[in-house]
Amino acid sequence: MKAIKNLLAKLTPKTAKGRKRRNILIAVLIILALLFVFVVRPILSASQQLTNALYTPAAVERRDLTVSVNGTAAVEPADSYRVSALVKGEILDAPFEEGDTVEKDDVLFTFDSSDVQTSIQRAQLSVDRAQLTYDDALDVVEITANGSGVVQTLYVEEGDTVTAGMAVADIVDRDTVTLKVPFHSQAAQQFTVGQTAQLTVDGYADRLTGTVTEISGADTVGDGGALVRTVTIEAANPGAITSASTGTATVGGYACAASGTYAYRTEKTVTASATGDVSALSVREGDRVSKDQVLCTLESATSVESARLSLEDARLSLQSAVDSLDDYTITSPISGTVIEKNYKAGDTVDAAAAGEYLAVIYDLSYLKFEMQVDEVNIGKIQVGQEVSITADALEGQSFTGRVSKVNINGTTAGGVTSYPVTVIIDEPGDLLPGMNISADILVEQVENALVVPVGAVARGNTVLIPGPGAIGKDGSIDPSKLEQVQVTLGANDDSYIQITSDNLAEGDTVIIEQSFTTIWDTMMSMGGGQPAAGMG
Repeated sequence: MKAIKNLLAKLTPKTAKGRKRRNILIAVLIILALLFVFVVRPILSASQQLTNALYTPAAVERRDLTVSVNGTAAVEPADSYRVSALVKGEILDAPFEEGDTVEKDDVLFTFDSSDVQTSIQRAQLSVDRAQLTYDDALDVVEITANGSGVVQTLYVEEGDTVTAGMAVADIVDRDTVTLKVPFHSQAAQQFTVGQTAQLTVDGYADRLTGTVTEISGADTVGDGGALVRTVTIEAANPGAITSASTGTATVGGYACAASGTYAYRTEKTVTASATGDVSALSVREGDRVSKDQVLCTLESATSVESARLSLEDARLSLQSAVDSLDDYTITSPISGTVIEKNYKAGDTVDAAAAGEYLAVIYDLSYLKFEMQVDEVNIGKIQVGQEVSITADALEGQSFTGRVSKVNINGTTAGGVTSYPVTVIIDEPGDLLPGMNISADILVEQVENALVVPVGAVARGNTVLIPGPGAIGKDGSIDPSKLEQVQVTLGANDDSYIQITSDNLAEGDTVIIEQSFTTIWDTMMSMGGGQPAAGMG
């Protein structure tokens, strides 16, 4: 203080102009002092406080983790049915009351059906008349076999309509096979029909004995330019030869010029000779038939088409009348409890009345609800997982349920897809359909897990740990002495995340680096202000 006085004494001018300069200097010194006291010093102090606020230590600890996915929904019955009328008229009977239990297929309402009964009788008379006309117009056509053999395939059934040229059946004789092979022309000219031949089958050691059945009369040019004639040989099929088998032949000591492919002696398709309806089948697949045997009978469509159409129209009218009779008796499609009955016997119903229900039935054998699960969490949900349930209307009560269905038909809104998950409530107790509930699906439980706060883990699965001297005795943190460590993560809830790697242990310290939003809030609170809009 004495030194300052001496300094001021030395600076004290002896003239008015000097005194003015002294006063200005004193004012500047006072301003600088005030800036230091009220601005610079608080900023220096706040800087350390801000650093400590930006880096928060947290302990590595052990705790039980419960991982869950939550949502809200409204409770529904196991099934429900709103009974609607399909016809107008008077209700003759409604044998139930609200609160009654009904079984599936129980009659709920019976309407006066006298008008439709009369319509059915008239429709039946029309069918009878059309049938007589149709029977008089029938013209029978028989389809016969074009060869002997076994019916391998039938392409038609009774009642089918076929057109001329359409395949009716395949007939195959596998007992006898034929082989067509070329022989040199000079040799073939010496052969005679009925002559014995020796056959080979590729892939089989045994030889077959056959008979020449046909010799072509014209020469053709074979492989190598030699003149050849085709010779057809028949033999009994030992059972192993198919239409895909190949082989050779020898006749009169002469060998064939090339191999050939075996064929069944009969392999024919029978086609329809006229257009009509199959009125009767005389054979079945696997039956043996002879040439010209009747396979099926057709009713000629050309002569009876008009009568057939009239008969079909009459039958449709009758069926429509009969089907409409079902609408006059309403049965319950489910078993359940009648919670609403709006019409009784003697009431007249207008089927066109919009939004009106005759009755409402709930299946209360169990309750369920459907909650929407975000696409981020849907992969964690599985059928059978336990669900914890609470209801705003039943304070203090809790319920349990089980996931019964995970539907992958999601709904996208605002760029986010949600998937419906159905939960069945084990014991609904006081819960009623329509109540709003909150549900937590238990995804995973990990006991005694090694955990850190979720905020301690940064992108890339790393955490900050304090190096030597990073944390001062006064709790201050030196960011330059923090170290980044890679960790392996496990389960997590909203607050903590499991560490499964062995580079952290219980009691270790990790550093939580605050987000920009937290930094802003800290700065504003230190300055006595509030965060700007949109920054909180």
